[in-house]
Formats: sequence, C-alpha cells, structure tokens
Amino acid sequence: MNSIRQQILNGELRERRSLLGTKRKKGADADAGLTSVDIPREETRKTHMRDGDRHRLPDEKQVRVKHKRKSHIVQLVNLSGGGAMISGELDPNLWDRVDLFLHEDAKIECAVRWLKGGRIGLEFAHETRLDCSEEAQAKLLRAVIEQNFSDLEIKAPKRRKADSEPKAAPAGSSDEQRDGGRHPLIWSGNLHYDFQTIPVRLRNISAAGAQVECETTLPEGAEPLLDLGDDVTVFGIVTWAVGDQMGLKFREPFDLDQLARARPEVAPAKWQAPTFTRNPIAADEDSAWHDGWKRLSIDELRDELDGFLKY
Repeated sequence: MNSIRQQILNGELRERRSLLGTKRKKGADADAGLTSVDIPREETRKTHMRDGDRHRLPDEKQVRVKHKRKSHIVQLVNLSGGGAMISGELDPNLWDRVDLFLHEDAKIECAVRWLKGGRIGLEFAHETRLDCSEEAQAKLLRAVIEQNFSDLEIKAPKRRKADSEPKAAPAGSSDEQRDGGRHPLIWSGNLHYDFQTIPVRLRNISAAGAQVECETTLPEGAEPLLDLGDDVTVFGIVTWAVGDQMGLKFREPFDLDQLARARPEVAPAKWQAPTFTRNPIAADEDSAWHDGWKRLSIDELRDELDGFLKY
C-alpha cells in the first residue's frame, strides 16, 4: 500500500493543508453585487463618459425665474450641462418658456422639459444670445454667414405669403417672433488663466461682458483671457459663479462685430423632444416648444436677414 493511500485511510491527510488554495468563485457575489468584481484597467479613462456633470448646490441657494411676465423666487437644486433643476411656487406646463436669472440680470432662456414631485427640469436655449439691438444683431449674423458659411449651398428662399406686405410685429413681441425662429449659432472658446486652458461655451455676450458655461469655474475676482479663436480675445473679470455657469465683466468694451471672425457651431434647426416627454395627443407642430423655440437653418436665417435688412 503506498503512502498516499495509507494516509487517506488513516485520516491523516484531512488535517494537512491543501497544496492548492481554495478556488475563488467567478462572477459577482450575490449579496455584494457588481462591486465584488474587480475589473482590471490597463490605463485610465481619457474621455468624459457622462452626458453632463450635475453641480448640486447648497440648500439655501435661491434664484429668480420669470414665467408669463411674473417673477418667482425658487430653489436652485442643481445645474448640469445645458439645464437646471428648480423647485418652488411655480406651476408651468411642459415646454413653457422660463427665464432663469442666476445673478441679477444674467438671464438664461429655458424651456420646461419635465415636471415631477414639485420639481421642475429646465433646458437652456441652445444658441448664444447676442445682447445688442435688433439691427446690430441682424448685421452681425449676416456677416457671420458671409465669412464663415459662404461655401455652403444656400437653397432658393421659399416664397412667403403676402411677401410684398410684411406683417407688422405685434406689440411686445421679441426678436425671435419677428418672422420665424431663433438663430442656430453657438460660439465656443477657451479661458486662459494661471497656466490653465478651460474650454467654455458662450451662453450670452454683450459689449460689457459675457456668461460662459464650463466644467471648471474660477474664483470671483480672477482675470482670465477669453479666447474665441482667430485672434478674437478679450480680458475679463469673474464677477459671479454658480455651478457650471460664470459671469465675466470685460475690462474694455468688446466689439461684437469681431464674432464674425470666430466660426460658430450650428445647432440643428429642429429639436426633437425625448419620447418619454412627448404629449401623444398633440402633434409636434402644435407644441409650445415648436411655436416659441424653432431654430432657423442657415439658409432660412440668411433669407430672413435679407428681408429684414431691406426695410
């Protein structure tokens, strides 16, 4: 009888340590879930995997909103790329327009995207708002098209009804209601500060200052250089910062005509609401979003500016 068999029969082998360790179970532990699984990574992530970081704000953070010409003080719950969550004594409908004031006159035009449990989800208007006169804006937009989109094939303008007799704008109407829709242009750039380069998106801009959206905000009093490309630069001072939004006051008046040299992005002319937020009864053409927030295509914008600048 060999020694191994002898040890087994005598029960000696049971008390010895096994030469092989206990085999580890594969997969996730039923109680611990996916956190029990180690995922080896050869390198760190190099891209931003989330749609947009949410900046949760202090409970006491209150801001002003304007809805149907009435102002309300509401709680600002959080800000995320392109939108905000608020709560308060406000009873809007889906797709209503709401103006959100993060700081004094720092207005962001929004649309109500969802309503749940006393909280309201707002989506920011996509285009960069140009704070100047209607005529100055029209000339600037025309210059932008000529300098940046001259290579695009512009379709022949569609004949409007009563083209020879333009309608008079109703009293109190906004620039967006003049003829059809809003311009689709979005300007982006970089902030240079303390050896950092921070990508930003222009929410609005005027001769005196700008509101920008960025992942990394700077402290109040910082003096960065706003670089919009093609030698379009201006120094500013950070006057406020809330979440991913920041206000800049320019050291010197900024000539908005310079924006024509900085090629903007073009937002899609039509916005499609997510399926879960759509009203199955109303057609897209009848929605409040369609009526108040339709964006023109480049050729439609050029056609409208041609007509506007002739008067």
